[in-house]
Amino acid sequence: MNQPDQVSLESARRRALEIRALYEVVERRLNGQVWTLQELMLGFGNDVGTVGRLILAQEGTWEIDGDVDAQLAHKLSESLWWVIVIAERLGIDISAAFADTMDRIELGLAPSAGRPTPQP
Repeated sequence: MNQPDQVSLESARRRALEIRALYEVVERRLNGQVWTLQELMLGFGNDVGTVGRLILAQEGTWEIDGDVDAQLAHKLSESLWWVIVIAERLGIDISAAFADTMDRIELGLAPSAGRPTPQP
């Protein structure tokens, strides 16, 4: 089991795909096929809803048994896994897309934040 203190997005992508490959073995055995993109999205959407309920629980407006912070850490990590898996299925290089997106957002926000505009 791989448990480094910090993980780069690229190493997270590789690890996520290793875990997805294990799920695919189980899916083929149980269902005769791997999950479709739509099924992956439904799983992700379900976990996003769970994150919402856990945030309500953390704020004291929704009751949940167990350690809310631990459950939030788990579901947020799992949500990152879903994003990586779905991006891979769509042929999107999520590491490059993330870097490009953050650069574009920074270029747009820097002037409003009173910072020099970064050079592209």
